[in-house]
Amino acid sequence: MMQVSEIQALLLDMDGTVYLGTQPIPGASDFIRFLQDSAFPFLFLTNNPAADATYYSEKLKTMGMETDPRHILTAGAATATYLMEETPWRAVFVLGTPCFEDELRRAGLTLDSDAPEAVVIAFDKTLTYEKLERACLLLRAGLPYIATNPDKVCPTEYGYIPDCGAIAALLESATGRVPRYIGKPEAAFARMALRKLGVAPEHTAMVGDRLYTDMEMAHCAGLASILVLSGESTQQDLDAASQRPDFIFNSVRELHQAMTSDKNIQERNPR
Repeated sequence: MMQVSEIQALLLDMDGTVYLGTQPIPGASDFIRFLQDSAFPFLFLTNNPAADATYYSEKLKTMGMETDPRHILTAGAATATYLMEETPWRAVFVLGTPCFEDELRRAGLTLDSDAPEAVVIAFDKTLTYEKLERACLLLRAGLPYIATNPDKVCPTEYGYIPDCGAIAALLESATGRVPRYIGKPEAAFARMALRKLGVAPEHTAMVGDRLYTDMEMAHCAGLASILVLSGESTQQDLDAASQRPDFIFNSVRELHQAMTSDKNIQERNPR
């Protein structure tokens, strides 16, 4: 098994991994500064499509993590790339935030609620019953169906709120349709991130707080898996998991310690 000292690049989740809502995870800013000062390759990889890379860069800066937008890849950006590069659909009906809608427009897509070619859903704090109603009718009519990410909840500093996966579950109950997901745990999302970072999977680890997205993508894409218990997944979830991550830390603070001192490595072997 790969040792922490052998990892040469990191893909880093954001929500629940380096911050919760507007509050940084203790030690996260020091960890990011360590990666930057040591020229250690890393890329933020988030399933949250509610905002774009520029927004997340500014958000990280307010929490002491100076990060260029080029070091951030969102599921929203990946969804826009997928639609433009791998499908013929250019007019889409969208359940998503205004920022996500703008990202799709910038990529060359048209938002069309009257005669769309596909339905695209995302984490949406602007969700209305009218949007859900239109999506249901279009899905029942058989339109192609894409979703940015399967996360059931989004962690915040005040608790967990419904995410794209919860919206998809509602639509599945009403229509029987399940979307094609683009973000984690899809291996294609990892491959897109690796190409952007310019690194190989066998030398890269995924750091995140969710077993069913972050850790599952690591397994699917051939990456080392590093779970932090600072977000959604709990020790109880871990105990019930069929496949354990390669490494488990309470937070990125302990991962930072492990990367700078072999004696602090807290490796846990799979069952």
